[in-house]
This record gives sequence, structure tokens and C-alpha cells, in this order.
Amino acid sequence: MADLNNPKVQKILNSKAFAHLATIGAKGEPNSSVMWFLWDEEYIKFTHTTERQKYQNIKRDPRVAITITDPNDPYTYAEFRGMVDKIEEDPTGAFYNILAEKYGSSSRYRGDPRVVLCVKVDRILGYV
Repeated sequence: MADLNNPKVQKILNSKAFAHLATIGAKGEPNSSVMWFLWDEEYIKFTHTTERQKYQNIKRDPRVAITITDPNDPYTYAEFRGMVDKIEEDPTGAFYNILAEKYGSSSRYRGDPRVVLCVKVDRILGYV
């Protein structure tokens, strides 16, 4: 099992790679989506609207798995397991705009109700 201080894990967490965020559906089925993310040295953070199924899944069961591949070496990846430890309101979409800039997107906040999902990592697996 890797740890958060592993240089390969840090490289992945500080990259512009896309994360695959998996949640648990109402009937126990997995739900996985490609997402922008930001690592702030405490949480892996995502932005999401409150109108989508993934948000409902997290409200019901905060357990998640996140897989991120090293953009320079597709055989190196980390799977982060943990919980959405807190959900922060983002009424102005400021965090969405931060992520859009990080990922080089011209897209900006469109007025939909948004939150910031803060994932506390409990376990790291993968090939790192």
C-alpha cells in the first residue's frame, strides 16, 4: 500500500490528469465519472452540481474510490479510497472556475447550484 508522501503519488495528485470518481448507487451499483480535481494537501476536491445522481449517491453514502493515472506513464496509477468528509457550498462557482483554469478550459461557471466535495483519503492502492 502506498502513502500520500510517496513521490509518485504526489506527482499524480499534483498533475492535470483526470480523476475517475466512483460512488455507490441506491441499489449498490457503482457509478463512475471522469472529473477535474484539486489536491490541497489535505483533501482531494471536486466540484459538482446538486442536481445530478452522483451528488445524491454521496449524500446517501459518502464512501468513494478515485483512480488517477500518471499522465506521463499510463502504467502508473493510484486508487484512493475514502469518504467525502465535508461538502462546501459554492454559490458563485468560484471553485469550478479554479478547476477550469487548472485544466485549461475556457468553460466558466454557468449558474447551476454547485458544491465542493472534499474527500479524505483513507487508503491508497495501485501501481505506484
